[in-house]
Amino acid sequence: MNVLILGGGGREHALALKVKESPQCNKLFISPGNGGTPNYAENVSLTTNEDLLEFCKKEEITLVIVGPEKYLVDGTVDFLRSGGVTVFGPGKDSANIEADKLFAKELMVNNNVPTGIYKEFTTTSSKEDIYLYLKKQRYPIVIKANGLAAGKGVAICRNIYDALDAVLLNFDQKAFGEASNKILVEEFLTGEEASLFVVSDGEDYLCLPTAQDHKRIGNNDTGKNTGGMGAYAPAFVVSDELLKIIEDKIVKPTLLGLKQLGTPFIGCLFCGLILTKDGPKVIEFNARFGDPETQVVVNVIEGDFLELLYSAAKGKINKNAISYNGGVSVCIVTASNGYPDDYETNFEISGLDRIDDSIAKVYHAGTVLKEGKLLTNGGRVLGVTSFVKEKNFDEAVKLAYKAVSKISYDNIYYRTDIGKRALNL
Repeated sequence: MNVLILGGGGREHALALKVKESPQCNKLFISPGNGGTPNYAENVSLTTNEDLLEFCKKEEITLVIVGPEKYLVDGTVDFLRSGGVTVFGPGKDSANIEADKLFAKELMVNNNVPTGIYKEFTTTSSKEDIYLYLKKQRYPIVIKANGLAAGKGVAICRNIYDALDAVLLNFDQKAFGEASNKILVEEFLTGEEASLFVVSDGEDYLCLPTAQDHKRIGNNDTGKNTGGMGAYAPAFVVSDELLKIIEDKIVKPTLLGLKQLGTPFIGCLFCGLILTKDGPKVIEFNARFGDPETQVVVNVIEGDFLELLYSAAKGKINKNAISYNGGVSVCIVTASNGYPDDYETNFEISGLDRIDDSIAKVYHAGTVLKEGKLLTNGGRVLGVTSFVKEKNFDEAVKLAYKAVSKISYDNIYYRTDIGKRALNL
């Protein structure tokens, strides 16, 4: 197969390496890719849907794998499919499960999927109504921008003053652009969080091993939300028995609900879960693989990953294509100091040649090659990811941080407690 992966982050780098392992993979392209992907694939610059379709025909692309949500919500998948291209990723209507949080909430309510209580407000809502509602709440509460906000549109509000600030941030400052036109005020749910990737062909599905992400910028889950500062897999808080409950109460009714709306979900449904005292509930859905969870999940599966994605995209998923390999994986994200706010880039990265693949894989996220030098090019720069064949989290954490210690660039920043939760289980 000739394969094209859309995206340029750590998730796409991880997907590329896993796809490359398949004996079915012939040529592999990534658009736009990053400073690390040329080691495994050919970076190509394709900026419009028309460019993508022309490239797919010219290179006889067998499968397009979509990474970022942008291509999903912009209708790229629908455009390519209408041109006869096989795509792993949901169409625009199905992708609303991520792009429109109100749509997702209504879908869950209508299909009895457990989630937090919520109320919607818009820029036209009465300020007095918003204030009175916030005044009645039991804190903490959560306020979310309704649309896409790169994982940063969520505010945990400890009191009414925090809540009013979050409302102003969205409605007055338009901090997340059009995503800020509506907000959801949700109850704050407590419990362990877990991420579950569900690969679906629109009818049937396969659950991949679970993972746990670290969203906050600071140690001990403090500071602002980010796109993810690290992850590990599997999440042992999700037992086989609990996974069965999640499938029955969340995965199956959600996929069925989308199908009944006439928008069957073909791609990866990301279930952001919280394990409450009342059972598992949905925090949010995404319509694609998560980052940095992908970096660890691909390391704890074996088999033909490309076959899994291709068969799902063709409408008949091969659930025997992959399986859990029995190991554990830990990813440490190295970032640019200042992220998720202002940060500097274009610093040379060194030390990657000192990291043996037996210790860790280094997935590039915000990197670029300029005149033969590898430079920082984003807030999250690298995903340093270890794998241990046995269920030895302590060893996996040590190997990941051992690899991180070999990397150097100006203004490097990373959390030093990734995996701590797993070690305390």
